[in-house]
Order: sequence, then C-alpha cells, then structure tokens
Amino acid sequence: MEEDAVAFLKRISMSILIGIVWMGINSTAGIMFDLAFVHDKISTGNIIFYIWFVLSIATMIWLYKRLWGKRKEEY
Repeated sequence: MEEDAVAFLKRISMSILIGIVWMGINSTAGIMFDLAFVHDKISTGNIIFYIWFVLSIATMIWLYKRLWGKRKEEY
C-alpha cells in the first residue's frame, strides 16, 4: 500500500481511538458514577467532573488539531 494511504489511515484510526477513549472515560465517570447529574445541590464530585470534562475536551481538540494540522510531508 502507498505510504500516503497508510499514513492517512493511521491518522483516522488514531482520531477514532482518541474519541472512543474520551467518550468511554467521560460517560463512565458521568453516568455510571453519577457525577454528571446534580440532584439536591452541587457536590464536589460534580465540580471536579465538569472541570475534568472541560480540560479533557480542550486537550482532545488540541490533539486533533495537532494530528490533522500536519502537512502531507510531515507524516
């Protein structure tokens, strides 16, 4: 297979892997551990979860920009 095609498929698979891991971590912490839902009042767990959520999505976007911002010659 051509080098360009292999590099492109690696970028796609890395993007999918990053997204699936991010969704798995956040859905597990948010839904299964009940940190995404505010019941009677905001708890410390809710605050930590939402801080983590914002920081992790910013990091994921940065990784995507870094991964897909490379020129063809760089990968």
